[in-house]
Amino acid sequence: MRARMIKGMAAARLSVNSMSSPDVTPTTPPVPDRRFGAPADASRSLVFDPEGMTGEVVVDVVIPCYNEQAVLPASINRLHEYLTATFPFTWRITIADNASTDATWAVACQLAQDLPCVRALHLDVKGRGRALRVAWSGSEAAVVAYMDVDLSTDLDALLPLVAPLVSGHSDVAIGTRLASTAQVSRGPRREAVSRAYNLILRAALHAGFSDAQCGFKAARTDVAKALLPLVQDQGWFFDTELLVLAEHNGMRIHEVPVDWVDDPDSRVKIASTARDDLRGVWRLMRGFARGEGVLPAPLHGSPTVAKRPTLEQLVRFVSIGAVSTVVFAVLFLLLHGHVGPVVADVIALGACTVVNTAANRRLTFNLRGRTRRVRHQLRGLVAALLPLALNLIALGIAAAFGITEAVPLVLVLTVANAVASLAKFVLLQHWVFGARRR
Repeated sequence: MRARMIKGMAAARLSVNSMSSPDVTPTTPPVPDRRFGAPADASRSLVFDPEGMTGEVVVDVVIPCYNEQAVLPASINRLHEYLTATFPFTWRITIADNASTDATWAVACQLAQDLPCVRALHLDVKGRGRALRVAWSGSEAAVVAYMDVDLSTDLDALLPLVAPLVSGHSDVAIGTRLASTAQVSRGPRREAVSRAYNLILRAALHAGFSDAQCGFKAARTDVAKALLPLVQDQGWFFDTELLVLAEHNGMRIHEVPVDWVDDPDSRVKIASTARDDLRGVWRLMRGFARGEGVLPAPLHGSPTVAKRPTLEQLVRFVSIGAVSTVVFAVLFLLLHGHVGPVVADVIALGACTVVNTAANRRLTFNLRGRTRRVRHQLRGLVAALLPLALNLIALGIAAAFGITEAVPLVLVLTVANAVASLAKFVLLQHWVFGARRR
């Protein structure tokens, strides 16, 4: 096996060194290096790693590229010089040739031959997401990152991007061009498209991150490898899907405002990319509705969420209930004169139930992230049928005694809600939020 690897690497060096210009495609490409890992596309990937780094690598920076023979040398040399001069962690650059039809692979091999801590990866099948999947799946670094080949993002943002991941503070990190402190130079059309797309993500998927499309992202490698089996897209929607799934599973996403200069020679086709992205959003919405997109087990090293003692839960539940009671009273008083006591009670109780469930989910039962959040809200509304039934009975009794004024009715309803509180707490503890714990 060792003799075969040496023979393959010798053939790789010969094919690169014999090229007289970057326009010549190597006639003897390097053989696959199985040390790179065994992702789904491993049978169609080649790795040229003449240095064969065996020491610990903290950050693996992946540069996906397609037909970039003209831009690649300047970008890789600039990135290499920057990392060598300023970066405090051990690092490696992985050039991921994404099924290029020009001499990008030959140029990538030459760069890997000439520069230390650089290797080249080639895929026969196109797809930016596919290239990142193979590169990240096979990386042994602690943190994996990627940036666009044109280096549109200021490199000074790289350390703030990866530092929270190295320290364990965050799980995923992204550059954002939409922060108030970001300095961005790009056309109004792309600016409008980017902002509209992120608004769609917020509305449809409740995304909490600000910029899904910035080509400047990183993740802890264990987090990336856990999420990759859940990610279906192989193209431009890949990193958006990865971010949504990370957030859906309660992972911490760190954002770094970046300085960005748009590449006028961008290969992104806005119309087709937007169409594919919308299809991806719809697919994720359907999957989440079916309960999909959830990791089977917590990640090793991920922060654990401790279950609060029952007494502490009860104290928090009562505190939230007190606030909800005041909000309910205000809403009922405002609506009573316009829609009548029954409708006012239903509206006020429904609104308070949604807020109350969200507050108890986070503060009382210490559940975080977006996993099963919709299911918790639906079960919270079902649990609210008990206080609603008691409220309607109380309103009927009040009407029988001729009580119609808003303030006395609020007092009657407050007593009814207090009676239902203990039963509601048991429902929240054992049914609404109990399914996830089991």
